[in-house]
Amino acid sequence: MRVTVFVCMLFAAVLNVTYSAQNVAYAQSAGVISDLRIEGNRRIEAATVKSYLLFTVGSPYDRARVDKSLKALFNTGLFADVSIRREGSAVIVSVVENPIINRLAFEGNLRVGDDILSAEVQLRPRVVYTRARVQNDVQRLITVYRRSGRFAAVVEPKVIQLPENRVDLVFEINEGEETGIKKIRFIGNKKFKDKRLRSQISTTESRWYNFLSDGDTYDPDRLTYDRELLRKYYLSKGYADFRVTSAIAELTPDRDGFFITFALEEGKQYKFGKIDVVSELKDLQPDQIKPLLKTIEGQTYNADLIEESIQDITFELGRLGYAFVNVRPKVDRDPEALTIGLKFEIKKGPRVYVERINITGNVRTLDHVIRREFRLVEGDAFNTALLRKSRARIRGLGFFEKAEVTQEEGSDPDKTVINVDVQEKSTGELSVGAGFSTQDSVSADLQIRERNLLGRGQDLRFKISMGAENQQIDLGFTEPYFLDKDLSAGFDLFHTFADNQDTGNYDVRRTGGQIRFGFPITENISSSVNYSLVNEKIDNVGADASTSIKKSEGEFLISSVGYKFTFNYLDDFVMPTEGRKFSVGQTYSGVGGDVYSIATEAEYIEFFPIVDDDVVLSLGGDVGYIFGLGEDVILSQRYKIGGRSFRGFEKSGIGPRDEPSGDGLGANVYAVAKAEVRFPLGFPEEFGLVGRTFVYAGTATGIDDNDPDIVDEASLRASAGVGVNWTSPFGPLQVNISYPFLKESFDKDEIFQLEFGTRF
Repeated sequence: MRVTVFVCMLFAAVLNVTYSAQNVAYAQSAGVISDLRIEGNRRIEAATVKSYLLFTVGSPYDRARVDKSLKALFNTGLFADVSIRREGSAVIVSVVENPIINRLAFEGNLRVGDDILSAEVQLRPRVVYTRARVQNDVQRLITVYRRSGRFAAVVEPKVIQLPENRVDLVFEINEGEETGIKKIRFIGNKKFKDKRLRSQISTTESRWYNFLSDGDTYDPDRLTYDRELLRKYYLSKGYADFRVTSAIAELTPDRDGFFITFALEEGKQYKFGKIDVVSELKDLQPDQIKPLLKTIEGQTYNADLIEESIQDITFELGRLGYAFVNVRPKVDRDPEALTIGLKFEIKKGPRVYVERINITGNVRTLDHVIRREFRLVEGDAFNTALLRKSRARIRGLGFFEKAEVTQEEGSDPDKTVINVDVQEKSTGELSVGAGFSTQDSVSADLQIRERNLLGRGQDLRFKISMGAENQQIDLGFTEPYFLDKDLSAGFDLFHTFADNQDTGNYDVRRTGGQIRFGFPITENISSSVNYSLVNEKIDNVGADASTSIKKSEGEFLISSVGYKFTFNYLDDFVMPTEGRKFSVGQTYSGVGGDVYSIATEAEYIEFFPIVDDDVVLSLGGDVGYIFGLGEDVILSQRYKIGGRSFRGFEKSGIGPRDEPSGDGLGANVYAVAKAEVRFPLGFPEEFGLVGRTFVYAGTATGIDDNDPDIVDEASLRASAGVGVNWTSPFGPLQVNISYPFLKESFDKDEIFQLEFGTRF
């Protein structure tokens, strides 16, 4: 029994020794890591390197894990080179660290400042240098230059080695010339000439005289915007099937310019067909809404008129208490008859309320300056038309490069969140001006203005103007939302000097101020009231001046209050092609002071496109009447008609006149009618040359002075002439040649008139 036990124990010991020997042999064959060393690291701790490894001491050597560890170390961006090798049972990880950027600089950049370039690149001092990051930043810098129209720009990174594994990184920049627009072409346009279409888009061809504009540099975003401008223009002219099939920008081989090509499909011109209104709202009759429609059966189709009709209907329904409505135009297109019928369907909309209005991007401009332009506030019933109107009002402030207004779902299905994202632009202005005219001779002025003072939307300006015959100092301030109401308030302080020696043998000095208030009545109708207090002094009266002027010599305190209503329906405030504008106002002098009078003035003008928008007829007229309250109207308050107000006659060229001296005395009453046709001169649109032909007819008469030397005739005067307006790179220039074919012998005519001025 004992022998058996001994044999078993001996057999077990032999098995254990055999098993241990096999384990040792297996460990040696599998390559268990007995040691792990890190080499080459100077700045980075060895523990940091080991943290990226997928193996440690005691784990078997696995090629797959080694490869993954190698990639993980490279992906950190900390190392320029990494290697992993075996020495017996030890593993050595060798690294070459990427250098640290000591300084980052830009050289050769003249057109784009360091601050703009620094904000664009991602590399910074004390950041690890890698080639991939440098190349990414090179592409970012090239993109910056391409956005500014310099597609020939080249950016070359240079590395300067420094001690302790540091480098200076310098981006050497060759900005190249601006890559302009050599030619803008249109393919497929039959109804409108290239010249007309070029005037509708924001991109312009490069010309020497366009150096004050950036519209002649290629910008992909601008090209997208131009496609929309073309579509909008054609839709306003009745081409409902119009589309831009492609807009291609081709860079010339020498990279100095682009050829822009728009491919168009115009389609046929449509007219409005049958127009109807259908309402699902209780107690709302379609006949109540039809007078609001801008679309008229038989007229040329215009998508803008549809949009305006929807807005007007929505506003009116809101006023009547219908907050949750949808106004949708149902289109009935007849391709054979080329008509588009419209049925404005008024339906109940879902009850959705404005939960919150978020405003972002405004650094200087205060939130409430933007919020007060909204036609909606938190808690209001959501209204798409009011949201569009709010967006237009925000953009109309002129404070922002862009203003995007979007909406998203709120916390509940019946709530919506409105997001406003703005990008501010400079609102300060410093302008220096110089000019010349045959009326005022040489003049120069300096103006400093801030249109968004302290981010509050306030307008502050200071202007000083010095001329050979006129000088002026003016300080003005406007608060557009006085007392947080839709009421503008402001004041003006001024001092003026006018040398009237050529026309009346006297000088006038006026020092005073004005307080004014303005408020809108509707979108197109506004009103204003003002109060002014002016100290006026007439002196330096010539010895041979008229008796009437000599009697006017002295000093007067004029205290006046006035009002004005303006009805503005012009399609464009700068270069209108259709629409009308009418204003009427009165001024009462006598709220204290030395002068008592009432003046009434009115102006009207209307524009009619004759040939597209190229040839435009305008008809208008001005009238004015002032009378004294128990006294004569003083010299300075009479109307001095001529010059700009009546072409063909010099300032105070018509009206009562002292015959012996020839001095113009001004009139108590005037009426001037005018007709003008504006037309192109055949030059490219970019030249900014516009021709005009005009006719003026009217009179100026009436004076309280009974001096027998005064001649005054209420007869009709008339003149005709031609003129040229040039929007030159140096400022607007206007030349007029007029001939007065109806006049009195004592009138003073002016055949040639030249006006030139600039701001820079």
